[in-house]
Amino acid sequence: MSDYLPASREDFLQTPSRSVVTASYLLMASTLLLVMWQGLLPGLLSVCVGFMLTRALARLLSRLQRRRIPGYLPHWAQVVAAAVIMLAPLALLTSALPHTRSYIVEAPQQYRELLDYLARTVLELRHKLPADIASQLPDGAREIQTMIASYLGAKAGALALAGRAWLSGLLHAYVGLLIGALAAVRHIPLQRPPLVDVLYQRITLFGEAFGQIVAAQFWIAAFNTLLTAFFLLLILPYLDLALPYTPALITLTFVAGLIPIVGNLLCNAVITLVGLSVSPVAAAACLGFLILIHKAEYVINAKVVGRRTHMGVWELLSVMFVAESVFGPAGLVAAPLFYAYLKKELEARKLV
Repeated sequence: MSDYLPASREDFLQTPSRSVVTASYLLMASTLLLVMWQGLLPGLLSVCVGFMLTRALARLLSRLQRRRIPGYLPHWAQVVAAAVIMLAPLALLTSALPHTRSYIVEAPQQYRELLDYLARTVLELRHKLPADIASQLPDGAREIQTMIASYLGAKAGALALAGRAWLSGLLHAYVGLLIGALAAVRHIPLQRPPLVDVLYQRITLFGEAFGQIVAAQFWIAAFNTLLTAFFLLLILPYLDLALPYTPALITLTFVAGLIPIVGNLLCNAVITLVGLSVSPVAAAACLGFLILIHKAEYVINAKVVGRRTHMGVWELLSVMFVAESVFGPAGLVAAPLFYAYLKKELEARKLV
C-alpha cells in the first residue's frame, strides 16, 4: 500500500488524489447552486468584476514604474487599484444628481409604471395602429391582447413588492465588489494544500469563462446601450417623436444586453411597443434602428463570444431555456457563464 503514497509532502501537494479532485468539483457545483437558490448571483458577478477591474487597474498602474518585471504586479499598485475600485461606487453615488440617486433607489417603481404603460398600450393596440392595418387584425386578437396585458399587469404588481429585494441586490453587488477587490491583492503561496490547490484550478477556469463570456457581453451591451441612448435622446426628440420612460428604456437596454440573444429580442419588443404608444412612425423608426444595430451586434457576438467559447447558438438557447425554467430570470444571465465554465472543465479533462 505504501507504493501508492507520495514519497514526500511536496509530491503530495503536486499530485492530489482522485477523492480530493472529486471534492473540489462537488464544492464548486454546490457553491454555484447555492448562489442561484439564494439569489446571490449579483454578488458573484460583482466579485468577478471587482477582481478583474482591480487586476486590470493594477497592471495599468504598474506601467508607471520605471523598472518593471514582466508578469509581476507591485504590491503598491494592487493596493491603490483595490482602494479605487472599492471607493468608486460610493464616490459616484454621492456625486450623482439627486434625481439620479432616486432613480437608482426607486428602479422597481419606474419599471412597474413602464409595465402598466405597456399593458395599456397593448389593450389600445387597435386605436394606435392605422385604420387599414387595424381592420386586418383577426377577431381573436383582442383575447390575445387581454392575455398579454394581464401578464404585464401581474408582473407590474410583483415589482411593486420588489423594492426591498432590489436594495438587497444592490448591497450584495457592492459587498461582492469589495470581496473581489480584496481577493485580487491577496498573496497566493506557491505551495498549497491539495484541496486548496485544486479549488484554485476550479476558480481559475471559472474566472477565464467569466472573462470570455461576461466581459465580452458587457462591452457588447455597452456598445448597444450607447447607440440606443443616442437614438432615444437625440434622434427621436429631433424628429419630434420623443418616447416616455427613456431613462428606464436605456437602463433596460444595458441589462437586457447582458443576456445573449433573448435580451435583444426583449429589448426590441419593449422599445417598439413604447414607440407604438407615441405613433406608428415612431414604432417603425425604433424597430428599424434596433434591427440595424443588433445586426452589427450579432456579428460582434459571433466573432468575440462564439470564437472564444466554441458555443453554438443552439447550445446557448438550450441551456438558457433550462436555466430560466429552473431559476427564473437569473438563470438567463447565469446560463452562458456556467455553461462556458462547464465546457472549460470538460475540455481540461479532454472529454469534449
